[in-house]
Parts: sequence; structure tokens; C-alpha cells
Amino acid sequence: MKRELPFTNPEPSTGGKPPVSGKSKMWEDQNDAGVDELLAVLGYKVRSSDMAEVAQKLEQLEQAMGNVREDGLSQLASETVHYNPSDLSTWLESMLSEFNPCTTFDDDSSSSQILLPSPIGSVVDPIVNPTPQSSIRFSSDPYSDYDLKAIPGKAILTPPSPNTTSSSSSREAKRLKASNYTAASATATATVSNPSSSKLTANSAVSRPVVLVDSQENGVRLVHTLMACAEAIEQQNMGLAEALLKQIGFLAASQVGSMRKVATYFAEALARRVYKLCPDVPYDGNLSDMLQMHFYETCPYLKFAHFTANQAILEAFSGKKKVHVIDFSMKEGMQWPALMQALALRREGPPAFRLTGIGPPAPDNSDRLQEVGWKLAQFADSIQIQFEYRGFVANSLTDLESALLDLRPETEVVAVNSVFELHRLLARPGAAEKVMGLMKEVNPVIVTVVEQEANHNGPAFLDRFNESLHYYSTLFDSLESCVDSQDKMMSEVYLGRQICNVVACEGVDRVERHETLAQWRNRFGSAGFAPVHIGSNAFKQASVLLDYFAGGDGYGVEENDGCLMET
Repeated sequence: MKRELPFTNPEPSTGGKPPVSGKSKMWEDQNDAGVDELLAVLGYKVRSSDMAEVAQKLEQLEQAMGNVREDGLSQLASETVHYNPSDLSTWLESMLSEFNPCTTFDDDSSSSQILLPSPIGSVVDPIVNPTPQSSIRFSSDPYSDYDLKAIPGKAILTPPSPNTTSSSSSREAKRLKASNYTAASATATATVSNPSSSKLTANSAVSRPVVLVDSQENGVRLVHTLMACAEAIEQQNMGLAEALLKQIGFLAASQVGSMRKVATYFAEALARRVYKLCPDVPYDGNLSDMLQMHFYETCPYLKFAHFTANQAILEAFSGKKKVHVIDFSMKEGMQWPALMQALALRREGPPAFRLTGIGPPAPDNSDRLQEVGWKLAQFADSIQIQFEYRGFVANSLTDLESALLDLRPETEVVAVNSVFELHRLLARPGAAEKVMGLMKEVNPVIVTVVEQEANHNGPAFLDRFNESLHYYSTLFDSLESCVDSQDKMMSEVYLGRQICNVVACEGVDRVERHETLAQWRNRFGSAGFAPVHIGSNAFKQASVLLDYFAGGDGYGVEENDGCLMET
């Protein structure tokens, strides 16, 4: 079918006046003939008096195109020429005349086109099948980039078998709107209106079916593909895993928000495992500490951890004159100003407070722990509390000995605090048991431990992957409410590094070995510790804290046999 653009015959210039262009002449004619100005700006010639008639014809044409079958478009493959399609009323009459006489269709036609007007500024539907060469085809190669048959799971769409190809051509075509992508059947060839190309192509005889899915369907497929890739890796089928990795990138591109981000980090981790690109350098704890500060500001998880630990320590120190806290996770010392202030406000007066901070060496060999201690000493002086501080640099908590801690059991009570540290010891056999033995030797009145409640230390890679996918998806969802874009981005990097370590690394390099509450309770029980009940006051104040920092948006507190859990 041919298509010609709107045209007007130019008139020769007379009287020294410049020649009038075809576009200007058309505008003048429209104004003179009472053409609707709004439609005229879009390039359509419609008289105001004909608006009702044009609307009726558009409705009839839409109904006719919605009811026509795939092979029914062949009757338009003629040499009919539709002049000046911007004359909307005339164009609609010609299109309706093409549809109405048709009662039977020729199944052998292979190149049918409908000419549609091309208004300026139209919304273009990005899903289109313009030619047989550009259509998406299913390949029999099991490692093809678009081989969707290789993905297991109920959410996976498979191409039709050869014996159903002819039957699929008789199904009604689905129309998609640019503002609302709807799921189409996996075996139905979709017909999509594309005003920018001004044609509708239906070529069931040559092109293969195109799988059209919406964003939600792609999200389900993305999760199934990630799990299928992890399963292929566990079975050492690296060829299939590599092919699935390419599909993960394709599916992740259709997602937005947290789903796209977490899928990207897991895809990177899987790729590192497939291509054996786990970093050779040791785990950079200093970079992790810096990123953790942004994570602290972004969401209430660490604030909740510090608050509940401080509340337990404060209750254990009740009535004591000299107290000593040994912190296995000193970092920037963000936890302790709040405890010092609470001790200063005690009814019986503030105790003498001694703090021993333990941390890794700084990359620039600076004495970072002493700088933190100096700031805390200034704060203690401002609230008039007696303060003593010592910092120990240690590559691992296993390097510590009780003799280094300057214990004074006759005059002071001791509390041990650890935040996100003990799970890293599980990479080396016996390391966690050695540190727990050190805790027992210190004879503390209380030990406060903060850890992620997750099962990322199982022996089976696939189970570990599935657990981490669910866990980090929830964390990424919680970051979406963050206002500060920089803190949010750095927090995502912080979690992304953990994902990479959990999925891509093994052996001593895999240090993010989170375990469940039950597992930690068994470990501490074996080391001679017993759980301590946390008072109702701590539970209530923790709930108030979450309401204050998070506005109560999806966060909650649960107590489980002496353990407060943020949910």
C-alpha cells in the first residue's frame, strides 16, 4: 500500500510578496474554513461542525481494528492511495470502507499494512514488530541470549510448539496502550499501534510470535532467572549460567527502583562467581566502616541496635560506681555518647566510666582510635563525667588476650559489646569459640551482641543464595524512603558489597557469614552464657525510637527470649 504525505500546491509569488509556503497556505485555508484550531496544531483538518461525526467514525474504526483477526489484515494489501491523511474525516471514511466489505480473508498474504495518520507529538509505543527480520525469535540453542525455554519455573513463558502455529494465527490480536502495558498471551502475536512509523504490521506467515510481558511479570521472571542461574552454578553448568546472566541483564533493565538495583548487585555477584573474579585482596574493613556510617544515617537499623544495647548495659550498670565497657566494634564511637549521657543523668550520680575500643588498623597508618577517644573525652568533660579510654588496634579479635585489657575485677564491673563483628569470625574454624572464651574470661555482667538475623552460612550455595536474595531485597526496599540521595547511594553500595561477598566468595574470603538467632544462641550456650531478659522499658523505648526515626513506616519490634528484634 502506498502512502503520500499531506501536500498543497505552491502558488507563484506576485506583487513582490514572498511566496507562500504550503504549510502557511494550509493554515490559512483551515482558518478560513472553520477548522478546529486545537486539532489543526496537531496537523489534522477537522471542521468544528464535523467533530461529532469524526468522533463516531473513530469509534467505529477502533472497534473494527479491535475485532479484525491477524490474517484479516491482508485485504488492505492493495494499491489504494489515501491522499492527505491529515484530512481526518476523509481518511476515516476510506479506512472504514476497507474494513466493511471484508468477510473472508486470505491466509496466504504476508505483507499487510494499515496506514495511520502521523500526528505531531504522538506517544510512541516502544514494543513493535516492524519487519520479520527485526522480530524476536526463539532459538533452539540452549545458550542463546534470548532462549527463554532454558529458565525453569511456572512464571516462565515458552514459545508455541510447531503444531500450534496455525491455530495461534486465528486468535484475536491484543492492543497495547503506551500508558498501560498489559500482559499478552505467550502464544498470541500482538498487534501494536505505532504512530511514529505510521504502520501496523501483521505477518503471521513469516515472523515468529513475540513475547510481551508487563513489568510485574518481568519481575517474577527476573527472580526465577536469578535462582535458575544460581542452580546452574551449583550444578557446575557454567554454559547455562552464562546464558542466564545475559537474560538477567535484559530483564533487570525493565525494572525500576529497588528491584532493579538489588538484581544488578546479585547479577554482578553471580558473574564474579561464574568467571572466578572474587577479589584477591583481603576484605577491606575500613571501607566497610565508612559505608556503614552512611547506612547508619539512612535507616534505623544501627540506631536501633545501639539504643537497645546501651539500654541493656545501662540497666546492668545500675548502682555501680565504676564501670568498664569493652567494645569489639569501636569504629567511629557513635554508640557511646548516648550511653555516657544516660550515665550522667543517673539519680545516684554518674559512675567512673572506662572504655576500651578495639578496631582494625587504618589504611594510612593513622591512629584513628585515639582520635575517636579524644572526641569522646571532650564530650565526657562537657557533661562532667569521669572518663578513661584506651584503644587497641587488632587485625582480628582472635589476637586479643585478657591481659591486654587491664581488668580491675575488685573495683569495676565489665560489659562486652559487639556490633556486626562476630559473624566474620566464622570464616576461620575455631575463631568464634576463641573470642567467646575470651569474653568468658573477662567475666562480664552482660554481653551485648548485634547481628543480622539471616542464614547466610549454610553449606549449600543455592540455599544461601535464596536466603540472601530475600533478605537483601527487603533491605533495599527499606532504603527507598531515604531522603538524602548520597546516603542512600552509599548505603546501597554497603549492602552491595555484602551481596558480592556472600554470593561470589568462598573459604576465608567469605566473611559475611550471617546466622540466625537460634544458631547464635546455641553458640553462646555452648560457651557458658545464658540469655538475659530485656525489660519492658527497653521494648517501649525501642518502639518509640523507630517511630521517631522512621515514622513507623513498616518497622516493628519483637522480643524473643531475651532478644529484641527489629522487623
